[in-house]
Amino acid sequence: MKKINKIILVVFLLFATGSFFGQNVKIMTYNVRLDISSDGENAWPNRKDYFASQIQFYSPDIFGVQEATPNQVNDIVSALPEYQNFGIAREGVGKGEACTIYYKKSRFQLLDSNTFWLSQTPDVISKGWDAAYYRICTYGLFKDLKTKKVFYIFNLHLDDTGEVARTKGVELVLSKIKAVNTKKYPVFLMGDFNAEPDTKQIAAVKKVMDDTKDISIEKPFGPSGTFNDFKHDKPVTLLLDYIFVSKNSGLKIYKHAVLSDSKDLKYPSDHLPVLIEVD
Repeated sequence: MKKINKIILVVFLLFATGSFFGQNVKIMTYNVRLDISSDGENAWPNRKDYFASQIQFYSPDIFGVQEATPNQVNDIVSALPEYQNFGIAREGVGKGEACTIYYKKSRFQLLDSNTFWLSQTPDVISKGWDAAYYRICTYGLFKDLKTKKVFYIFNLHLDDTGEVARTKGVELVLSKIKAVNTKKYPVFLMGDFNAEPDTKQIAAVKKVMDDTKDISIEKPFGPSGTFNDFKHDKPVTLLLDYIFVSKNSGLKIYKHAVLSDSKDLKYPSDHLPVLIEVD
């Protein structure tokens, strides 16, 4: 009888934690560094295989990339066939860098998606305010086929030069989230914000969303920063990449990590990816 009771207790605990069916979801944001020959030994052809193997090892259920050129988007598709992807490049379909979102097609159904420009005219290809480049945000509405839960993921890349563009870009994205999320689904906002934690842009986001690093149940893992600049001999302290979740979402963030993997003293990108695990 005692043995049976122990078995029942173990099964109950597995159900309670969700691990019995593997219902936790892993989400990643990753600035992949565009494919540019001037990077020399750090150019994309020299690091794409290790990049793909890193993704395969951590196996995020959904990951969003920034700065991906059309050939990089296709390389990732070819290397990781278990993922479906969507997103329009910032200069139009197949032109320029993209904030592409990849998701495991066996696990999720994409209910809606869109890409908009961070400018005064977000529905057309355009550059906003004092930005040096076209900037975009891609989002998707997902249904988890295991749990039947529905949630949004927004993936952005803010400008690296224009202070006004970063501020207005955040305002635009937050207003877009409010406009489309009429059913109050949980929302994840992630990407390369080109803004450090003490900036007004991050403060504005934190008024309506939680930094998953701050609310992770387990102690956050990895370096304090995410921008490594391909410099393997220096500590990574500049934090530019984040994953936020809407306040009062009812979700638990179990883990938050900044992944500093390298091979032969070479990083797979000039940014480190951020990975979270959520119930």
